[in-house]
Amino acid sequence: MALNKSEYIWMNGRMVKWDDAKIHVLSHVVHYGSSVFEGMRTYMTPGGTACFRLRDHSERLLNSAKIYRMPLGYTAEEIDQAILDTIGINGLNECYVRPIAYRGYDSLGVDPTPCPVELTIAAWPWGKYLGPEALENGVSVCFSSWNRIAPNTMPAMAKAGANYMNSQLIKLEAISHGYVEGIALDVHGNVSEGSAENIFLVRKGVLITPTFAASILPGITRNSVIKLAEDMGIKVIEQNVPREALYLADEVFFTGSAAEISPISKIDNIVIGCGKAGPITKQLQKAFFDIVNGKVEDKYGWLTLVPQYKGGTV
Repeated sequence: MALNKSEYIWMNGRMVKWDDAKIHVLSHVVHYGSSVFEGMRTYMTPGGTACFRLRDHSERLLNSAKIYRMPLGYTAEEIDQAILDTIGINGLNECYVRPIAYRGYDSLGVDPTPCPVELTIAAWPWGKYLGPEALENGVSVCFSSWNRIAPNTMPAMAKAGANYMNSQLIKLEAISHGYVEGIALDVHGNVSEGSAENIFLVRKGVLITPTFAASILPGITRNSVIKLAEDMGIKVIEQNVPREALYLADEVFFTGSAAEISPISKIDNIVIGCGKAGPITKQLQKAFFDIVNGKVEDKYGWLTLVPQYKGGTV
C-alpha cells in the first residue's frame, strides 16, 4: 500500500518536511538493520482523535531499544509527547504512527556503538492492512516454509527492523503463491505468528494463542484481545499450538496494530469454520472497535486524545 504523505516528520526533536526527512546512505541501520520501531493507530472518537494505547507503544519501543543496547535519550513521557505533536502538527484524524529508533551515521562495522542512536516519528493516513474486506470476510493464508526466528538467535520480543527480514520472506512466499499472508511455525514446529501479526484460534468456545516462547512479538492488540475476552467470560489459554489445530479450529484470526482483528477464512485452501468472521471473532471486533471509536466507555484507559495543534515554530 502506497504511503499517503503528511506534511511533517519528527526527527531528533524537531519537525522537518516529509521530503526532507533523510539519513545518510552509510548510516549503520542501512547496512546492518540496526533499528527498533513501533506501529500504532489513531481513531476518531466523539471527543476527537485518540491514540490507542500510546504509553504501551512508547514503553515497548524503549524495551526493544534496551534489548539491543540502544540508549534513546528520551523517556516514555517524552516519546508520548513527540507522537502527539507529530499527529497534531499534521492535522491527522485516523492515521498510522511509526516511531523508529536507529543507529545513524558515524562508522561501519558490526560494532554499532560509535554510531548515534536517532529517533524519528512519522504519521500518515493508512487504510486496512489486509484489505478493506478483511475484517468481515477474512483472508486466505498459508503456512510458510520459513520458520520464525529461533530463541537465542535474535530476540523476538524486540520489535526490531532486522527481525522483519524473516517477516519479508514469509510474506513474499505467501504472495507468490496467491495468498494474502503467511503463518510461520517456530523452530519446534509449533504455530508462531504471521509475518506481522499475532494469531488466535477458537475451539469449542475457548480462545487459544501461542505463548511468548513460540518466538512471538508481545503484541499490544494481542494483549487487548486477551483482556476483552477474559472480561466477556471467554476462557483464554496461552499454549503451544500444533499446525493442524488451526485447520480444525472453529475460528482463526490475526491481531496487530495494523491488522487490528482480522479473521482468517482459509489456511492452505482449507476452509476455517464458516469461512469468514465467526461469532467470537465478531464479538471481540465489536468490543474492540466500540472502545477505539469512542462508542462505549474507555474503562481500560487505552485512549489518549490528541490535543488540538495551536501552531508555533517548526
